This record gives sequence, C-alpha cells and structure tokens, in this order.
Amino acid sequence: MQHNKVLILDFGSQYTQLIARRVRELNILSEIHPYNKIPLNIEDYKAVILSGSPNSVRGEDVLHPDLSKIRGHKPLLAVCYGAQYLAHFSGGEVAPSNTREYGRANLSYVKENDPFFGLISKGSQVWMSHSDTIKTLPTNAVLLASTQDVENAAYKIEEEQTYAIQFHPEVYHSTDGKQLLENFLINIAGLEQDWTPDSFVDETVSALKHQLKDDKVVLGLSGGVDSSVAAMLLHKAIGENLYCIFVNNGLLRKNEYQSVLDQYQGMGLNVKGVDASARFLDALAGESDPEKKRKAIGRVFIEVFDDEANQIEDVKWLAQGTIYPDVIESVSATGGPSATIKSHHNVGGLPDFMKLKIVEPLKALFKDEVRRVGASMNMDKALLGRHPFPGPGLAIRILGDITPEKVRILQEVDAVFIDNLKKWNLYDSVWQAGAILLPVNSVGVMGDERTYEKCVALRAVESTDGMTADWVNLPYEFLQKTSNEIINKVKGVNRVVYDISSKPPATIEWE
Repeated sequence: MQHNKVLILDFGSQYTQLIARRVRELNILSEIHPYNKIPLNIEDYKAVILSGSPNSVRGEDVLHPDLSKIRGHKPLLAVCYGAQYLAHFSGGEVAPSNTREYGRANLSYVKENDPFFGLISKGSQVWMSHSDTIKTLPTNAVLLASTQDVENAAYKIEEEQTYAIQFHPEVYHSTDGKQLLENFLINIAGLEQDWTPDSFVDETVSALKHQLKDDKVVLGLSGGVDSSVAAMLLHKAIGENLYCIFVNNGLLRKNEYQSVLDQYQGMGLNVKGVDASARFLDALAGESDPEKKRKAIGRVFIEVFDDEANQIEDVKWLAQGTIYPDVIESVSATGGPSATIKSHHNVGGLPDFMKLKIVEPLKALFKDEVRRVGASMNMDKALLGRHPFPGPGLAIRILGDITPEKVRILQEVDAVFIDNLKKWNLYDSVWQAGAILLPVNSVGVMGDERTYEKCVALRAVESTDGMTADWVNLPYEFLQKTSNEIINKVKGVNRVVYDISSKPPATIEWE
C-alpha cells in the first residue's frame, strides 16, 4: 500500500521530531530529511513542511533549501525559520526583534473564513521561539493571523497552497496546534489518514516475508519494548526461523533474567537464554570510568552474542530494534558534527566479524508508535508499559567500580522502589525510575549500634521521549515508606536520598 506521506525538511530545530510526531498522531505518515538532502522521489510526498532553525535567514550561515520542485507544486507549510525564509527571499523583509519573542502568546487577529484557521479563533494560545521577526510579507502574501507583539504571525501566498506561521504548532503550548496541522494536511492538502498500527503490522509482516523468505534471522532480546515488538513482528513473518538470544549480563534487575525469559517463551518465541554474568563482571572488575564500563559491556555482549549466533547454522540476518529517533538523530541536519545529537549503538558500529545482513522492522516508528503496534498485536500491557532501562544496566547506576556485592545491594534497593511504585499505582505515571548506588558511606545508627554504610539515590522522571525530563513529585508518604523499607530490608544501606534534578541540566542517568 502506498501511503500519503509528508516530507519534513529539517533545518536543525529542536522541535523537528515533534512536528513528525504530531503529523503521525493524525494517522498520516511523515518523514524527516535534512533540508539539503531532499529525496529524489519527491513525487511520492503529498505535502511538505519546513521546520524551524537556530540559524538566521539574515546571517552568513543561512540554510538554502532547493524548493524548485516543491513551492507551487505541492502544499507547503513553513514554520518559524521556514516562514522567515519564504519572506526574506520572496520580496518581504525580516529584521531582528526588539526583544526575543519566546514563550506563550495569544492570537489577537485571525482572518475569517480561511480554511487554514478553521475551528481556531482569536485568543488561541500559540508558542513563539525566535529572535528575528517578519516586518514585511513576501510578494502575493495575505495576512492570516497576528499576536499583540507579532503582526505577521501567519500568512499564505495567493495562487499557491503555501502557508507560513511564525509560531510552533507542534509543541503542546500551542493549544490548537494539532487542529492547525489537521486543517493544512487534511482540509487543504487532502491527505488520507491511513497510517495506523494495524496497517503497519499487516504491511510490515508482508514485507518481511518477501524480504526474508526462508532465511534464518538472529535477534538479541533485551527485555525492553523495542526488541520485544520487533521480535513479535518477525515471529509473525517467519516463525521458528527467528532465533532470539536473551543475554544475562549480571546487571539486570532482581530476578529479571528468569521472569523475562519465561515471558518470552510464553509468547511462543524461539528464544535461548544465556547467563554470561560472570563473564561481564570479570570484564568490569576494577573499572570505575563510566565510558570504559560502557565499552567493556558492549564488547563482551558482542562476543557472547557472536558465540551464540555462530551456533545457528546458515543464519543470514541480524535483526535490530532500531527505531526512528535512532536513525534521524544520527544524521546531522546541517551537515556538521555539532548538530548531531548523539550516536546510537543500533546505527552502524557492527563488528566486521559479524557478516550478517541487517533487518530493522521498527526503523520507521517513534517509541509511542512502537507501543501502539505492540498493543495491536495483543502483547502484554505490562511488557509494553515497561520503563526504559539502560543497555549497560545497573553498571551505570553503580558509581565507581562494580562488584557482585554492589550489584546485589542495588538490585535489592531497586526492587523495593519499583515494587512500591506499582503498589501505589504510580508506576504508569512515571516515564523512568531507578536507584543509584553512590560511592560514599555515611554514618548511621541502628538500634544502639553505629553504622557506616552505603547511600542510595532514588530517581523518577516524567518525559515523552527522554530528550527532556522533569523529576516527579512523588508523595512524601510514599518516599517515607520506601526509604524505611530499603534501610530495614537491604543490608549495607543506611541512607536514602531523592534526586530532584531535571534534564537539562542533569541527565536522567548519573553516568
């Protein structure tokens, strides 16, 4: 099936991923491409959106897209930098704002009877984020909306399906942002809402059958959402020809190895559990540098996985749970290294000695879409709702060197914390939670005896994608009970603290 597709040209905005996700919430497929790498098959895209940018259209570093096959040929929505770009290079004027226009604003004027602002009225809240402003509209432009401080907040070009807005409809603070995108994509561009979890499952399973035929595929399961959903899609397509390997690195949560292995087997997957705890802990012995710990874990995992994969005769493919943010975050929007947010273990970096072809059934999906696809296959809600867990496991939640005793302590602490979140019905309102073992001892007293034992920090955050996060204001009663339970039950801990740092500036994990 050929879906309607929206092309989003990325000029380096921090909000570009949000545009794609908002479009997909309308059940319309969207793809992000750098502004200077427009797909050759441009005819396959039914509409185009230009993102914002940290750059200025007035500067020497202005970003020039080739719009010759887009403008006047396809419905075009220009957001923030895109709106300024169209104005600046099409007969209008863009100048520095007297003050930085950032934050909430309200529409003070909306042109009546224009389909672009259908069901959106004067007073609607929008989100501004720019230091330049459009002083004069481009040639053949008609004003559509203003705010008290920004006269040219939205406009359209006559004789074209070209619309431009100075604000950001993709952020939650623009209260009618989704309606605006719906007006543009459905009412003006005429796109169909055919991008659904069920259609994704049907099409992906069909494509996998065609791609893989009778070949064998090996997949490393982590216990997380992405690899689990990828496994079920492949299982639907090739059944027993999918060989899953679940490695215990000794750094999982308490009892997680066996419980997750049992769960996978109950799902009908062809899965083999490999307990390599001792091998990982040996490789980590005496190492306290966070990056070296990560590299040691990654190296040993590849070695263990390769040993197991080599025992499968004639395996041709390596499956990975790569998702869409892994792909687009590893491509710089502006072509320079400073714009690359982070590199991902699933994108490139495959050792040369693993001569397998790659299959990535989830590489078109965001995390929330992965969960919806899993739900459409009737996967266990508890599995789909699991908090993200770092690949290196508890190794990066034990600050300093790793020992079996430290792992035991942190597993016990973590189990009390997570179990209590579930008992208090708080687990599903938290995006990620865990405990951190600090490299300090503190003085305490238990009974009549002085103690000198470990301090642990509890961390719980709320987020949508992990790129930003706020600490969760857990009830005092919950923290009091959990702290008491940890100190009373976990030998070696006499102090509990709660981390109230947001991201940024702090990261979610401590290492």
